[in-house]
Amino acid sequence: MAVSRTPHRTATELEPPMSTLDSPLPKFAMRSRRHGRERAAEARWVRPAVFALLALTALAYLWNVGASGDANSFYAAAVQAGTKSWKAFFFGSLDSSSFITTDKPPASIWLMALSGRIFGFSSWSMLVPQALEGVAAVGLLYAGIRRWYGPAAGLVAGAALALTPVAALMFRFNNPDALLIMLLVASAYCLTRALEHAGTRWIVATGALIGFAFLAKMGQAFLVVPGFGLAYLIAAPTTLRRRIGGALAGLAALVVSGGWWVAIVALLPASSRPFIDGSPDNNIFNLIFGYNGLQRLFGGGGGPAGGGGGGGGGNFSGSTGTLRLFNDLMGAQASWLLPAALVALAGGLWLTRRAPRTDRTRAALIAWGGWLLVTAAVFSYSQGVIHTYYTVALAPAIAALVAIGASLVWQRRDSVRAHAITGAVVIATGVWSYVLLDRASGWQPWLRVVVLAATAVALAALAASARPGPLARRSGLVAIIAALIVAFTGPAAYAVQTLTSTHAGSIPSAGPTVAGTAGGPGGLARGVGRFGGRARGSFNPPVGAGGAPPAGAGAASTGPALFGGPGAGGTANAALGRPSGGPGGGLAGGGFGGGGGGTASVSSALVRALEADEAAYRWVAATSGSSTAAAYELASNGAPVMALGGFNGNGGDLSLARFIAYVRAGEVHYFIASTTSAITTWVEQHFSAETIGGVTVYDLHR
Repeated sequence: MAVSRTPHRTATELEPPMSTLDSPLPKFAMRSRRHGRERAAEARWVRPAVFALLALTALAYLWNVGASGDANSFYAAAVQAGTKSWKAFFFGSLDSSSFITTDKPPASIWLMALSGRIFGFSSWSMLVPQALEGVAAVGLLYAGIRRWYGPAAGLVAGAALALTPVAALMFRFNNPDALLIMLLVASAYCLTRALEHAGTRWIVATGALIGFAFLAKMGQAFLVVPGFGLAYLIAAPTTLRRRIGGALAGLAALVVSGGWWVAIVALLPASSRPFIDGSPDNNIFNLIFGYNGLQRLFGGGGGPAGGGGGGGGGNFSGSTGTLRLFNDLMGAQASWLLPAALVALAGGLWLTRRAPRTDRTRAALIAWGGWLLVTAAVFSYSQGVIHTYYTVALAPAIAALVAIGASLVWQRRDSVRAHAITGAVVIATGVWSYVLLDRASGWQPWLRVVVLAATAVALAALAASARPGPLARRSGLVAIIAALIVAFTGPAAYAVQTLTSTHAGSIPSAGPTVAGTAGGPGGLARGVGRFGGRARGSFNPPVGAGGAPPAGAGAASTGPALFGGPGAGGTANAALGRPSGGPGGGLAGGGFGGGGGGTASVSSALVRALEADEAAYRWVAATSGSSTAAAYELASNGAPVMALGGFNGNGGDLSLARFIAYVRAGEVHYFIASTTSAITTWVEQHFSAETIGGVTVYDLHR
């Protein structure tokens, strides 16, 4: 039997090669030096790239941010009230005398009102914090993805979030969604750190941030919890007992962070706090579990408030079902890269099916995939109000999954299977972008041609790069550039159109008008002239007398769209004029039956009347509906107005007897009727009507 022998090697042959300095170096030292050079080379381009990403995001989100004026006047009035009264600040009251809250917790109002207290209340002081929250969300997403997948993947994720059209809308608007998304992305970053070493402090921070996000938009913050919790319980590098303990610690932090404000409101006597809007029985838990909870999922209740409300979700986002996120109303908001994200999620889970329990890629896919799937399912099948701009909650998860998928493909770039998957994703993304662009067929039609051409180039370059030869590397570079054009041309164009348009009202929408979805009652919003005399502001579309707005009835937006095209939906800023509509001559659409607003303005004569002797009264006026009250408050520099019935008649359970007591105590100056109610009837029987600036009012002290 032949025996194979290893040739004898001399000591000299066993020595490592000499360095240029003729001194022996261990192999690990040479590798360390090489890796150090690679890190230094990486640092030379990474820092400028990250700075460019954040700087461009800040420039885009802050550019002319005050053009939308009050944006959603419902929240603008609450922000203004918070700059005048700490009690209104704490509770998120609509008026500085704290008659009633908004229909959401006050966390987002706190930040905007603090800015207003420092810089004075204005469009800029209100909206700049929202824009900075968007920049922070992009930076945090980059940081979280970079930790495991490198700076290139982090940059892809950050750019994908920044260029999502609905993100470009909501990070320049005063709804609570901006703070919600920033806090949830921050919680995802903390979860990433917790999964690295099973650190208790990081999982506690994750829960605390989700809890604070609850104080921005209640139950929607909890949609990330299933994915986050499952990822930690499966993949945290510690024992099962410690994983369960860490998860319970995070849950406890969530409850404390989100529950302290709720506990204070629940324990205070009703006489010591404002009414709870959205709650017919003036109960904070009714607002949490009813108006902003089960009514969202199963319908019922009243109409929408600045993002709140009960039934009729299909009127704002289309019929329920699996394809809802892809329909004419929802699709262009955030779904441009959704097919790619779903492929990345499914493919990544398949690739990691035999990986160790603590595999980071699988953990990331569970966390971000859970965020995406749970949120998408809720938005797709909920029977209650789901507005199109809610899809901003999908944007971080889509961006993260696309970046992770790109990283996985890049690691296997020499594989034929990786080329095939990449080609399929490029085709799906290109075709879907073409479909979305084609829905607004009259708007920049050449963009569709660019997307199709880039798709063809990317496929050809992918095929060429799969063949060995000198052109493979160049073809791969061409494929990457073409794929990025396919992925980002559509959403970037829609984002630019959104950034260059003004938006107002309670149901804003990103991008140009899609044929067959715009118009209807409330499509035109007009504002109250403030901030230098320019008429601005936003009033929610009337949904009382005429029912809910039809599909696609959106908030007004206008301005120079991409390359000079018209903005969507009408005119956001209108000249001052006489108010129209409403019984009693009040603002159109205001009242117990709905959010009110529509075409509305406040005359200078009425503003002077409201501001006269303002300090002598707790409320300068009482009127029906929060939107109507908000309009008067914004027009009169924050003079407090009592909003009877709240946004849609389900809040402010004020009895006639208590209203009479307010009047007899001299706490209310005027009554402005816009609906029929027991209070209206009593006022009409006991006081004389007069007309001020075209509006019928009753002086309750004559």
